Amino acid sequence: MEKRVTFKGLWLPLALVLPQIVITAVFFFYPAGQAIWQSLYIPDPFGLSMQWVGLGNFEFLLSDPYYRASFVTTAVFSVLVTVVSMGVALYLAVLADRLIKGSGTYRTLLIWPYAVAPAVAGVLWLFMFNTRVGVVSWYLGQLGYDWNHVLNEEEAMGLVVIASAWGRISYNFLFFLAGLQAIPRSVIEAAAIDGARFWTRFRTIVFPLLSPTTFFLLVVNIVYAFFETFGVIHTITSGGPQQATTILVYKVYSDGFVGQDLGSSAAQSVILLVVVSILTIIQFKYIERRVHY
Repeated sequence: MEKRVTFKGLWLPLALVLPQIVITAVFFFYPAGQAIWQSLYIPDPFGLSMQWVGLGNFEFLLSDPYYRASFVTTAVFSVLVTVVSMGVALYLAVLADRLIKGSGTYRTLLIWPYAVAPAVAGVLWLFMFNTRVGVVSWYLGQLGYDWNHVLNEEEAMGLVVIASAWGRISYNFLFFLAGLQAIPRSVIEAAAIDGARFWTRFRTIVFPLLSPTTFFLLVVNIVYAFFETFGVIHTITSGGPQQATTILVYKVYSDGFVGQDLGSSAAQSVILLVVVSILTIIQFKYIERRVHY
Protein backbone atom coordinates (compact mmCIF):
# COMPACT_ATOMS: atom_id res chain seq x y z
CA MET A 1 0.00 0.00 0.00
CA GLU A 2 1.40 3.39 -0.99
CA LYS A 3 1.85 5.86 1.85
CA ARG A 4 1.37 9.56 1.22
CA VAL A 5 2.19 12.50 3.45
CA THR A 6 -0.70 14.91 3.91
CA PHE A 7 -0.73 18.34 5.51
CA LYS A 8 -3.71 19.62 7.44
CA GLY A 9 -3.02 23.25 6.61
CA LEU A 10 -1.37 25.30 3.88
CA TRP A 11 1.23 27.15 5.96
CA LEU A 12 3.55 24.22 6.71
CA PRO A 13 4.12 23.12 3.08
CA LEU A 14 4.59 26.76 2.06
CA ALA A 15 7.14 27.24 4.83
CA LEU A 16 9.01 24.14 3.67
CA VAL A 17 9.29 25.24 0.03
CA LEU A 18 9.71 28.96 0.73
CA PRO A 19 13.55 28.87 1.15
CA GLN A 20 13.98 27.15 -2.21
CA ILE A 21 11.57 29.56 -3.88
CA VAL A 22 13.45 32.55 -2.47
CA ILE A 23 16.84 31.17 -3.55
CA THR A 24 15.56 30.40 -7.06
CA ALA A 25 13.96 33.84 -7.38
CA VAL A 26 17.03 35.74 -6.12
CA PHE A 27 19.74 33.79 -7.93
CA PHE A 28 17.95 32.73 -11.13
CA PHE A 29 14.77 34.63 -12.01
CA TYR A 30 16.02 38.06 -10.97
CA PRO A 31 19.37 37.82 -12.85
CA ALA A 32 17.58 36.37 -15.88
CA GLY A 33 15.09 39.23 -15.82
CA GLN A 34 17.91 41.75 -15.50
CA ALA A 35 19.71 40.20 -18.47
CA ILE A 36 16.60 40.36 -20.65
CA TRP A 37 15.98 43.97 -19.64
CA GLN A 38 19.59 45.07 -20.22
CA SER A 39 19.70 43.32 -23.60
CA LEU A 40 17.24 45.94 -24.88
CA TYR A 41 19.56 48.83 -23.97
CA ILE A 42 23.10 50.05 -24.55
CA PRO A 43 24.39 51.15 -21.13
CA ASP A 44 27.60 53.05 -20.66
CA PRO A 45 30.44 51.22 -18.82
CA PHE A 46 29.79 53.23 -15.64
CA GLY A 47 26.05 52.53 -15.58
CA LEU A 48 25.12 56.21 -15.50
CA SER A 49 22.92 56.22 -18.59
CA MET A 50 21.16 53.77 -20.90
CA GLN A 51 19.96 54.09 -24.47
CA TRP A 52 16.98 52.10 -25.71
CA VAL A 53 17.80 50.05 -28.83
CA GLY A 54 15.10 47.37 -28.70
CA LEU A 55 16.27 44.30 -30.61
CA GLY A 56 19.30 46.15 -31.97
CA ASN A 57 21.74 44.16 -29.86
CA PHE A 58 20.34 40.88 -31.16
CA GLU A 59 20.40 42.07 -34.77
CA PHE A 60 24.03 43.10 -34.41
CA LEU A 61 25.02 39.77 -32.87
CA LEU A 62 23.31 37.66 -35.51
CA SER A 63 25.06 39.67 -38.24
CA ASP A 64 28.47 39.46 -36.54
CA PRO A 65 30.64 36.75 -38.19
CA TYR A 66 32.74 36.34 -35.01
CA TYR A 67 29.64 35.62 -32.94
CA ARG A 68 28.33 33.13 -35.50
CA ALA A 69 31.74 31.44 -35.47
CA SER A 70 31.49 31.05 -31.69
CA PHE A 71 28.32 28.97 -32.25
CA VAL A 72 30.30 26.51 -34.37
CA THR A 73 33.13 26.48 -31.85
CA THR A 74 30.68 25.82 -29.01
CA ALA A 75 29.00 22.98 -30.90
CA VAL A 76 32.31 21.26 -31.68
CA PHE A 77 33.62 21.80 -28.16
CA SER A 78 30.45 20.54 -26.46
CA VAL A 79 30.22 17.40 -28.59
CA LEU A 80 33.89 16.54 -28.04
CA VAL A 81 33.77 17.12 -24.27
CA THR A 82 30.58 15.08 -23.91
CA VAL A 83 31.77 12.16 -26.05
CA VAL A 84 35.25 11.99 -24.50
CA SER A 85 34.15 12.32 -20.88
CA MET A 86 31.26 9.85 -21.18
CA GLY A 87 33.17 7.35 -23.32
CA VAL A 88 36.20 7.19 -21.03
CA ALA A 89 34.00 7.12 -17.92
CA LEU A 90 31.94 4.21 -19.27
CA TYR A 91 35.10 2.25 -20.12
CA LEU A 92 36.56 2.82 -16.64
CA ALA A 93 33.25 1.94 -15.00
CA VAL A 94 33.15 -1.37 -16.88
CA LEU A 95 36.69 -2.13 -15.69
CA ALA A 96 35.88 -1.16 -12.10
CA ASP A 97 32.74 -3.27 -12.15
CA ARG A 98 34.77 -6.33 -13.16
CA LEU A 99 37.78 -5.59 -10.95
CA ILE A 100 38.09 -7.68 -7.79
CA LYS A 101 41.42 -6.92 -6.10
CA GLY A 102 42.00 -3.31 -5.11
CA SER A 103 38.62 -2.16 -6.42
CA GLY A 104 38.10 0.29 -3.54
CA THR A 105 41.42 2.05 -4.17
CA TYR A 106 40.83 2.06 -7.91
CA ARG A 107 37.43 3.71 -7.54
CA THR A 108 38.67 6.27 -5.00
CA LEU A 109 41.48 7.39 -7.30
CA LEU A 110 39.03 7.84 -10.16
CA ILE A 111 36.71 9.98 -8.03
CA TRP A 112 39.39 12.45 -6.88
CA PRO A 113 39.54 14.60 -10.06
CA TYR A 114 35.91 15.60 -9.54
CA ALA A 115 36.99 17.59 -6.47
CA VAL A 116 39.27 19.79 -8.61
CA ALA A 117 37.71 23.08 -9.68
CA PRO A 118 37.66 23.79 -13.46
CA ALA A 119 40.01 26.77 -13.12
CA VAL A 120 42.50 24.69 -11.10
CA ALA A 121 42.24 21.86 -13.62
CA GLY A 122 42.99 24.36 -16.37
CA VAL A 123 46.12 25.56 -14.56
CA LEU A 124 47.32 21.95 -14.06
CA TRP A 125 46.96 21.09 -17.73
CA LEU A 126 48.47 24.43 -18.75
CA PHE A 127 51.61 23.67 -16.76
CA MET A 128 51.91 20.20 -18.28
CA PHE A 129 51.56 21.52 -21.83
CA ASN A 130 53.37 24.83 -21.36
CA THR A 131 55.60 25.46 -24.37
CA ARG A 132 58.61 26.34 -22.17
CA VAL A 133 58.40 24.37 -18.93
CA GLY A 134 55.68 21.79 -19.64
CA VAL A 135 56.60 18.16 -19.09
CA VAL A 136 54.30 16.81 -21.81
CA SER A 137 55.36 19.41 -24.36
CA TRP A 138 59.03 18.61 -23.59
CA TYR A 139 58.48 14.90 -24.24
CA LEU A 140 56.61 15.71 -27.43
CA GLY A 141 59.58 17.82 -28.49
CA GLN A 142 61.90 14.86 -27.87
CA LEU A 143 59.70 12.84 -30.21
CA GLY A 144 60.03 15.52 -32.89
CA TYR A 145 56.63 17.18 -32.44
CA ASP A 146 56.64 20.92 -31.86
CA TRP A 147 53.70 21.50 -29.51
CA ASN A 148 52.45 25.08 -29.33
CA HIS A 149 48.81 25.53 -28.37
CA VAL A 150 49.35 29.29 -28.17
CA LEU A 151 49.61 29.51 -31.96
CA ASN A 152 48.01 26.29 -33.20
CA GLU A 153 44.19 26.39 -33.18
CA GLU A 154 43.68 22.61 -33.33
CA GLU A 155 46.10 22.02 -30.46
CA ALA A 156 44.41 24.70 -28.37
CA MET A 157 40.98 23.15 -28.93
CA GLY A 158 42.32 19.69 -28.15
CA LEU A 159 43.91 20.87 -24.92
CA VAL A 160 40.80 22.60 -23.56
CA VAL A 161 38.68 19.59 -24.54
CA ILE A 162 40.99 17.19 -22.67
CA ALA A 163 41.19 19.44 -19.62
CA SER A 164 37.41 19.93 -19.52
CA ALA A 165 36.64 16.24 -20.06
CA TRP A 166 39.21 15.14 -17.44
CA GLY A 167 37.38 16.92 -14.67
CA ARG A 168 34.05 15.40 -15.73
CA ILE A 169 35.12 11.78 -16.10
CA SER A 170 34.88 11.14 -12.35
CA TYR A 171 31.29 12.42 -12.20
CA ASN A 172 30.22 10.25 -15.12
CA PHE A 173 32.14 7.29 -13.71
CA LEU A 174 30.14 7.35 -10.47
CA PHE A 175 26.80 7.21 -12.27
CA PHE A 176 27.88 4.59 -14.81
CA LEU A 177 29.31 2.38 -12.07
CA ALA A 178 26.11 2.67 -10.03
CA GLY A 179 24.09 1.81 -13.13
CA LEU A 180 26.24 -1.23 -13.89
CA GLN A 181 25.96 -2.53 -10.34
CA ALA A 182 22.17 -2.17 -10.49
CA ILE A 183 21.90 -4.55 -13.46
CA PRO A 184 20.83 -8.04 -12.28
CA ARG A 185 23.71 -10.48 -12.55
CA SER A 186 21.32 -13.28 -13.42
CA VAL A 187 20.49 -11.64 -16.76
CA ILE A 188 24.15 -11.32 -17.75
CA GLU A 189 24.98 -14.83 -16.55
CA ALA A 190 22.08 -16.27 -18.54
CA ALA A 191 23.39 -14.58 -21.69
CA ALA A 192 26.89 -15.91 -20.98
CA ILE A 193 25.52 -19.44 -20.59
CA ASP A 194 23.80 -19.06 -23.97
CA GLY A 195 27.22 -18.33 -25.50
CA ALA A 196 27.08 -14.55 -25.83
CA ARG A 197 30.51 -12.95 -25.71
CA PHE A 198 31.37 -9.92 -23.59
CA TRP A 199 30.84 -7.30 -26.28
CA THR A 200 27.61 -8.96 -27.40
CA ARG A 201 26.32 -8.93 -23.83
CA PHE A 202 27.37 -5.32 -23.43
CA ARG A 203 25.73 -4.19 -26.68
CA THR A 204 22.46 -6.10 -26.35
CA ILE A 205 21.92 -6.20 -22.56
CA VAL A 206 24.13 -3.89 -20.53
CA PHE A 207 24.05 -0.72 -22.60
CA PRO A 208 20.25 -0.73 -23.18
CA LEU A 209 19.75 -1.12 -19.41
CA LEU A 210 22.15 1.80 -18.90
CA SER A 211 20.10 4.07 -21.19
CA PRO A 212 18.42 6.05 -18.34
CA THR A 213 21.83 6.80 -16.82
CA THR A 214 23.31 7.61 -20.22
CA PHE A 215 20.46 9.97 -21.07
CA PHE A 216 20.79 11.80 -17.75
CA LEU A 217 24.55 12.18 -18.19
CA LEU A 218 24.09 13.36 -21.78
CA VAL A 219 21.89 16.25 -20.65
CA VAL A 220 24.12 17.13 -17.70
CA ASN A 221 27.36 17.02 -19.71
CA ILE A 222 26.04 19.23 -22.49
CA VAL A 223 24.96 21.82 -19.93
CA TYR A 224 28.38 21.48 -18.29
CA ALA A 225 30.18 22.06 -21.59
CA PHE A 226 28.09 25.16 -22.30
CA PHE A 227 28.44 26.85 -18.91
CA GLU A 228 30.94 25.33 -16.47
CA THR A 229 34.00 25.12 -18.73
CA PHE A 230 34.60 28.86 -18.55
CA GLY A 231 37.37 28.46 -15.95
CA VAL A 232 39.26 25.95 -18.08
CA ILE A 233 39.21 28.11 -21.20
CA HIS A 234 40.03 31.29 -19.30
CA THR A 235 43.11 29.82 -17.61
CA ILE A 236 44.48 27.92 -20.62
CA THR A 237 43.78 29.91 -23.79
CA SER A 238 41.63 32.94 -22.87
CA GLY A 239 39.61 32.17 -25.98
CA GLY A 240 42.56 32.15 -28.37
CA PRO A 241 44.35 31.73 -30.63
CA GLN A 242 42.30 33.83 -33.06
CA GLN A 243 39.15 33.07 -31.02
CA ALA A 244 39.52 29.38 -31.86
CA THR A 245 38.40 28.41 -28.34
CA THR A 246 35.94 31.25 -27.73
CA ILE A 247 32.71 29.48 -26.84
CA LEU A 248 29.45 31.32 -26.18
CA VAL A 249 29.83 31.62 -22.40
CA TYR A 250 33.37 32.96 -22.74
CA LYS A 251 32.28 35.51 -25.34
CA VAL A 252 29.68 36.78 -22.87
CA TYR A 253 32.50 37.48 -20.42
CA SER A 254 34.89 38.83 -23.06
CA ASP A 255 32.44 41.35 -24.51
CA GLY A 256 30.85 42.32 -21.20
CA PHE A 257 33.74 42.51 -18.73
CA VAL A 258 36.70 43.06 -21.06
CA GLY A 259 35.10 45.00 -23.90
CA GLN A 260 32.59 46.75 -21.57
CA ASP A 261 29.79 46.18 -24.11
CA LEU A 262 27.19 45.35 -21.48
CA GLY A 263 24.18 45.46 -23.79
CA SER A 264 25.68 42.98 -26.23
CA SER A 265 26.84 40.77 -23.36
CA ALA A 266 23.33 40.69 -21.89
CA ALA A 267 21.86 39.81 -25.29
CA GLN A 268 24.39 36.99 -25.66
CA SER A 269 23.41 35.57 -22.28
CA VAL A 270 19.76 35.58 -23.32
CA ILE A 271 20.59 33.79 -26.59
CA LEU A 272 22.72 31.27 -24.69
CA LEU A 273 19.85 30.56 -22.30
CA VAL A 274 17.46 30.05 -25.21
CA VAL A 275 19.89 27.73 -27.05
CA VAL A 276 20.47 25.52 -24.01
CA SER A 277 16.73 25.41 -23.29
CA ILE A 278 15.98 24.33 -26.87
CA LEU A 279 18.66 21.63 -26.76
CA THR A 280 17.29 20.30 -23.48
CA ILE A 281 13.73 20.22 -24.84
CA ILE A 282 14.91 18.37 -27.97
CA GLN A 283 16.76 15.83 -25.85
CA PHE A 284 13.77 15.13 -23.65
CA LYS A 285 11.32 15.02 -26.57
CA TYR A 286 13.23 12.86 -29.06
CA ILE A 287 16.19 11.12 -27.40
CA GLU A 288 14.24 10.06 -24.30
CA ARG A 289 12.00 7.93 -26.52
CA ARG A 290 14.91 5.51 -26.94
CA VAL A 291 15.43 5.24 -23.18
CA HIS A 292 14.27 2.01 -21.53
CA TYR A 293 13.22 2.54 -17.92
